[in-house]
Amino acid sequence: MKKYLALLLACLMLFAAFAGCSPKEDSDSADTADQSGETTDASSNSGSANKVVKIGVFEPASGDNGAGGKQETLGVQYAHSLAPTVEIAGETYDVELVIVDNESSNDKGPTAAASLVSQGVSIVLGSYGSGVSIAGSPVFEEAGIPVVGITCTNPAVTEDNTHYFRICFLDPFQGTVLANFAAENFEAQKAYCLAKLGDDYSVGLCHYFKEAFEALGGEVQYETFPDGTSDYASYVANAKNFGADVFFAPVSTEAAALIIDQTAAQGGEFPLLAGDTWDSNVITEAAKGKTVAVFVTTFYQEGGNPEFDAGIKEWINADSTRLANNNGNDMIAAVSAMGYDSYFTALEALKLAGSTDPKAVNEALWATTFSGVSGDIAFDDVNGDAIRDVAYVKEADTEVGEWKFIAVQGIK
Repeated sequence: MKKYLALLLACLMLFAAFAGCSPKEDSDSADTADQSGETTDASSNSGSANKVVKIGVFEPASGDNGAGGKQETLGVQYAHSLAPTVEIAGETYDVELVIVDNESSNDKGPTAAASLVSQGVSIVLGSYGSGVSIAGSPVFEEAGIPVVGITCTNPAVTEDNTHYFRICFLDPFQGTVLANFAAENFEAQKAYCLAKLGDDYSVGLCHYFKEAFEALGGEVQYETFPDGTSDYASYVANAKNFGADVFFAPVSTEAAALIIDQTAAQGGEFPLLAGDTWDSNVITEAAKGKTVAVFVTTFYQEGGNPEFDAGIKEWINADSTRLANNNGNDMIAAVSAMGYDSYFTALEALKLAGSTDPKAVNEALWATTFSGVSGDIAFDDVNGDAIRDVAYVKEADTEVGEWKFIAVQGIK
C-alpha cells in the first residue's frame, strides 16, 4: 500500500514544491570544490553533449558528525569516479553530484535539504546521523524527492512516509546484537548506557540496547549529557560506581574520543561498546596506546571485498584533501563502503525508473536491488528498510591503532 500512496503524494507535492523554487548554484556544486576536495560534474562534464541527472548528497561536513559525514561522502564520490554516467531509457546521462553540508544540525538540516530541492536533484543520498535525516525529511517529502539513507539507523527515519529508504540495518536490530554480544562475550550483568540528550541516534540505540539487555536479565543504568559537553569524567566515574560490566555509549566520534581518554585515565576495566558511529579511525587513534577495550558493531569489515579495498585506498591516497577527510590515513570506514553502495543503488533506481523524474525514481526504488560490497541490498515493502540480519563486530587493536575483526553477529 505504501508504494501506491507514494505515487499519489509525489504527484501532488512535486509541482507545488518546485513552482516556488528557482534553480540556484550552491557553493557545493558546479565548479566549486566540495568538502571532500572534489568538484561536481558540471565542470568535469562541461564539454559533454550528454544530458545530466543530479544526485544530491545530504551529509555533514562540520559539527559533531563531520568526520563521519566526510567519510560517507568519500564512498559516494569514489563510486562516482568509477561510474560517472548512467544509461536511462537507452540514453547516456552524465551524473552530477550536488553536495551540501547539513552541519550535523537538526536546525540547519531543512535548509540544506531545501538547497538540494532547489537545484533539481532526482534522488538524494544521506545522511550520516539519524536526527538530521529526520529533520530534513519533510522538505524532501514536500518536494516529492526520494532519499536513500546510508547509515541513518533510527526507525523513525523511514516510518510513516513513502519517500525515505535506507540500505543499513536498524537500531532495534543493532541494539539487540550489542546486548547479546555483551551478555555472551563478557557475561555482563550490569551495563551503563550514555547518550546525548536530544540526539535521536544515541538515545534511540541506548533504548533498544537497554530493552534487550534487561530482557536477558541484566541491569542498566542510563544517563544523558547535554549538548556542548566536553568533560566526561563524571560519567565514567558513575559507570565505575555502578559496577558496570560494560559501558555502552553510541555517541559521536568527538565525544567518543573523550570518553576513551577518561576511561583510560580512571582505570576503567569495563569494555566500551558502541554502534556504527564509532567505526572510524578517529576511534582507533584515540584508543591507541591506552589500556582500554573498544568494541563496535558495523556494516563492513575491511578485507571483505579486496578489489574495493584496493581501489578506494589508491583513490584516497591520490589526493591530499581526500586523505585529510579520511582522518589522515587510508583505513576504510564502513560508512565509506555504504556510501559507495548507496550511489550504485541510486543508479539502479534511475535505470529501473527509465526517467529522471523524482516520482518515477521513488516508485522504482521499491523494486530496486543491488549486490554491493556490504552485501545484497533490497528494500522491504512496508517502510523501505533494508533487509539485513547480520552485523560485523570489531575491536580496536590498541597496540597498532587498527580494527581487528571479531565476529559476524546476529540475533538468536
